Amino acid sequence: MNAPASAADTLRSTLAGVLDGLPPRQAASAVERLIANYRGDTPTNAPILRDRADVAAYAAYRMPATFEAVRGALEAFADAVPSWVPGSHVDIGGGTGAATWAVAATWDGERPVTVLDWAEPALALGREIAGSHPALRGAEWRRARIGAALELPETDLVTVSYVLNELSEPDRAALVDAAAAARSVVIVEAGTPAGYERIIEARDRLIAAGFRVAAPCPHSAPCPIVPGTDWCHFAARVSRSSLHRQVKGGSLAYEDEKFSYVAATRLPAEPAAARIVRRPQIRKGQVLLDLCEADERLRRTTVTKRHGDLYKAARDAEWGDAWPPLGDT
Repeated sequence: MNAPASAADTLRSTLAGVLDGLPPRQAASAVERLIANYRGDTPTNAPILRDRADVAAYAAYRMPATFEAVRGALEAFADAVPSWVPGSHVDIGGGTGAATWAVAATWDGERPVTVLDWAEPALALGREIAGSHPALRGAEWRRARIGAALELPETDLVTVSYVLNELSEPDRAALVDAAAAARSVVIVEAGTPAGYERIIEARDRLIAAGFRVAAPCPHSAPCPIVPGTDWCHFAARVSRSSLHRQVKGGSLAYEDEKFSYVAATRLPAEPAAARIVRRPQIRKGQVLLDLCEADERLRRTTVTKRHGDLYKAARDAEWGDAWPPLGDT
């Protein structure tokens, strides 16, 4: 589930460029302050991204991880609707536009793109960064309150990434209801128990509005996880920049971004027969896979050498993949 190198590399190099002239210590302290603020209750009509320095530092720190998480969700969605390409895209609460990059990396071609956010400095930087991607140069960056009064342009695809955590419960419901005017909706939240709960809340609301779940779930029935006992989440590998290492410490060249998501659509869709919902465990001569299955249950299956090609596929399988692999039903 690695992102196409060209999109990821272009984004990373562009972000490095916006940090030029900003002392590393200042960038790191801005990120630390912003992370602390984001962990609190911050209404979306009181942006904490105050100026270009704030936005540049936070974008360089968070955009690659958001890009990888959203692109992972979009890839699973695209697998379920293989003949569909969105004709237009609206990114709600998109800030500097990581999800627009993920959409452009998932489907080739240009399309009308609108990014809605309340933080004008984030929109301004997003517009600047988008200039380095041919498919995003014509995107519209529009200031809008994200909540009950939200009005969306007509669109095929809506993305909402790392936004629901900033909203009250009524505003979350209003946002999902507004997004449900689109043909397809992809929502991504942090891969925490609270993030998963927000995803399930949105999932239930979309199903009630007539959508079917295309990914990650192999069904549109209630989630089989007993509330409070576990949570459904996945991981995306993200290359760490020097800014990441300075803020978080450590020497690894990568980190795993944990995320929860739902991709729902009004289109005909072919969800996976099952989804790998934990990191596969490779043992001598066997692979243990924890699956969410189409019959609305969680089950562990063991794939051994006697399964032949399926065993080889299991050894290569990753957390979040469909199972069995496409073509191996």
